[in-house]
Amino acid sequence: MTVSKQDIEAKARELVGVVDDTKESAKDKAIMGAVAVAALVAVAFLVGRKRGSRNKTMVEVYRV
Repeated sequence: MTVSKQDIEAKARELVGVVDDTKESAKDKAIMGAVAVAALVAVAFLVGRKRGSRNKTMVEVYRV
């Protein structure tokens, strides 16, 4: 069995295609993850801000 130049080129093109597909898939997942984390941080900030303003303690200091 001999391996020709065309066989090697075909296999190389196939591998490049698989790598490109994998790269696009990973990129999409990373973007979705970043959006999810940003949304979670925003929600936590807003909830904390609302809760903090509700339980605010006022301290008055009088100098005698």
